Amino acid sequence: MKSLKVMGLLGFLALQVGCSDDAASVSLGLFTTKDIKVNSQQDPLVEGVTCHISHIEANLDFSDPSDMSIACRQTGPITADQLQAIDRSKSGEVVFKSSKSILFKSLKVRRIYDAQTRTLLYLSYSTKESTGSHHHALSTVPLYNTQAWQWALQQQ
Repeated sequence: MKSLKVMGLLGFLALQVGCSDDAASVSLGLFTTKDIKVNSQQDPLVEGVTCHISHIEANLDFSDPSDMSIACRQTGPITADQLQAIDRSKSGEVVFKSSKSILFKSLKVRRIYDAQTRTLLYLSYSTKESTGSHHHALSTVPLYNTQAWQWALQQQ
């Protein structure tokens, strides 16, 4: 049992090692071990989209809070070839995932294509209920004025 706890603690510490995608880190005060982290993530398939995800990191806790915020913007070309490669189902696909505890809680970002409005939706959410809610946030990237606009018009 003791070795299981040690392995869990080592796994937790490995997950807490600084990520290279950190765009910002803001301390919440002198007498707290909690920081606001802002991660910058480029969509792996739609390379012209970058998302910034802010979340609380509790350095000495076994679980980080579930609150998060997301903002996604077009930062490069979005092409028809990129959009043909994405999952266009109503539930979309997970494009980013980050562990938030040693007890199976994670922060996920799912890309969903809204064909009616020709918009990419990026939904961030916690996989574990906290204070009676599954915390989530939404950001959108419209395809208007992108290289993929004509492709999106033809999909109707």
